[in-house]
Amino acid sequence: MTAWADHRPLPGVVGRAVEHEQVSGLLNGASLVTLTGAAGVGKSVLARAVLEEHTARHGGTVIRVGCWDGLAEGGPAEALLRAAGQADTVCRDTARPLARQAADPGPGAPPPVGADRTDATTARTPPGGTALAALAAHCRRQRATVLLDDCDPVLAECAQLVRRLLRADPSLRIVATARGPLGLAEERVVDLAPLPVTLGEGIAGPAVELLATRVAGTGTAAAAPELLVTVCQALEGSPLAIALAAHQLDRMSLPQLAAQVGTDGPLFYSGPAATVRHTSLHAAQAAGYALCSPTDRRVWARLSVLPGDFDPWLAGCVCTSSDVPAAAVDGALERLRTASVVERVRDAGGAHEDTGAALPPRYRLPRAARDFGRTQLREAGEESAALRRFRQACAALAAEAQITWQGPNQQVAVRLVEDERANLDAALTRPPQDAEDALGALEIAVSLWFHWAACGFRREGRAHLDRLLLLSRDDTALRARALWLAGYLAAQEESLAAAEVLLDEAWTAAVMHADSDGLARIAHAHGVLELYRGNTAAAVACLEEATRHRSRDPWFGPGPAHSWALLAIALAPLDAERARTAAHRAWETRHCDGDFWLYSTVLYARAMTESAHGKPTAALRACHKALVAKKLIGDPLFIAGVRNMLAGLRRTVRGGTARPGAEEETPWWQRGGPGGRARPFFSRLRAGS
Repeated sequence: MTAWADHRPLPGVVGRAVEHEQVSGLLNGASLVTLTGAAGVGKSVLARAVLEEHTARHGGTVIRVGCWDGLAEGGPAEALLRAAGQADTVCRDTARPLARQAADPGPGAPPPVGADRTDATTARTPPGGTALAALAAHCRRQRATVLLDDCDPVLAECAQLVRRLLRADPSLRIVATARGPLGLAEERVVDLAPLPVTLGEGIAGPAVELLATRVAGTGTAAAAPELLVTVCQALEGSPLAIALAAHQLDRMSLPQLAAQVGTDGPLFYSGPAATVRHTSLHAAQAAGYALCSPTDRRVWARLSVLPGDFDPWLAGCVCTSSDVPAAAVDGALERLRTASVVERVRDAGGAHEDTGAALPPRYRLPRAARDFGRTQLREAGEESAALRRFRQACAALAAEAQITWQGPNQQVAVRLVEDERANLDAALTRPPQDAEDALGALEIAVSLWFHWAACGFRREGRAHLDRLLLLSRDDTALRARALWLAGYLAAQEESLAAAEVLLDEAWTAAVMHADSDGLARIAHAHGVLELYRGNTAAAVACLEEATRHRSRDPWFGPGPAHSWALLAIALAPLDAERARTAAHRAWETRHCDGDFWLYSTVLYARAMTESAHGKPTAALRACHKALVAKKLIGDPLFIAGVRNMLAGLRRTVRGGTARPGAEEETPWWQRGGPGGRARPFFSRLRAGS
């Protein structure tokens, strides 16, 4: 027999085989097992399913108390006694202490006449040791397992109740469900994550299986698997969100649902549920929000402007204000994590694989919590200020990445940008609030010049710059840099006419701002243009002009060393001695030893020089080193070109004869196509784009 507070049939539990087995195993040896997880992840459903199976196999009963919706009067202890049929022991157990308190109120007690008795009449007196001892004895006789379901609103009281019950009888078996653990030494915690959407090799995961089951139950025709995956990805595998989304199919088709949930989100989807807080994701999040402190609520709301995962520094930048001190943000993050509002995606204490520095933790706000927090932020009138702080923080991140790129370890800069990609993308694409905000977005795009130009994301960089230049028309030094960068990327993409126009505008702006560094960078970009046009003499002239400049700002753009390296490439088929000298000068004028971008370009120039002048073995060594160096920072265009050259050199070395057409090296920025027609370079794309 099972003494559930309700007698509805249990829904099917999908995708929880591992957790089911884990909880079942813990029930055989642990006195307290707590299932934790975010709102709507299926804690109660799994607990009930495990206990139903456990009692079916081993006999006994289950005494359940719903702590969120089932406490009509009194606390969880009184509710548990009532559920066990031991309510009469409460009166006997509390009568004596109440009588003693009335006879001898003790020091500091309120006067008996004329006093406000509201507190005295409404205060709860928890059951004493006799009642709990009787309850423990009852559970032992009945072989009962106690289920404290949804402990969150009375978490401290539930922890105290469990502590007293286990003190009365350590052999008791107790299962609890809550968004956070009870915090007891005896506790064994099983944390439930959202259901996986896909498994390895693109196999549909449990989330898709659950949605397919729900869709079939609505009488909808067989659904396309890709639509199911799209919906589940937007819902982030939340079982409650999947159930609520399936209820929307009575008013829209599955393709319409897939389109809507991807843009608007599922926050306000509603449907029938056993409890009020599960009738919508908004209600589920609001229930947890009501339990948070004012500071934690503000931090939750402000974190909603962060679309990706984040570290405590970025959280502090976004959340700190006059009503939330910087020192309070870390504590709020940890409390929100404990309450399953925030996910921790990386623990603190790991070492950076490139520098060995200790890594901070990283967190993530799931979509449902993020959408709910955004509504609270908007209602509080704080959205604009939080978005501005977010963009300013991203500008600082981009500036840090730019400086790191010119330092001894460019891989750190690459990894920093990749770690913060979602946040930087949002800072670049969200509509600016005013001219100052637009300038901040443009500053981010300019600071990430190396990401666009050296790491291969040229097309993405051009798109950001073209849009932001339209929004920032004031004649500033920053706009001059942005014009040069847009022209440089256009030249790399072989958009020659667009590059000419942009570089002309950049030249005018550089002259007006007396920016000699900018003029040298423009000469470098014109050298790239002429190389693409096949005009080697003009390219050499432009690059020689760029090499004569002494850079005053080594943090932005390719400096004289890179102009020397490109000059060596231009000279490689013409003059081996001048090409070797240019390559040597490139490395001698480097800013630091960790410039893998420069190193790979210099090695490529040496490979072209040696190959063009009959030294394939030396060319092969240099080409292989260039490939290894470039792989450290990316750029598929360069890597593909070097691999083509490497394959040809290997054939030459193995055969002992020159390759056909070896005297006409195809540079990395061109890919040979059918019939010898060179195809323009390709830009690196984001995963999934």
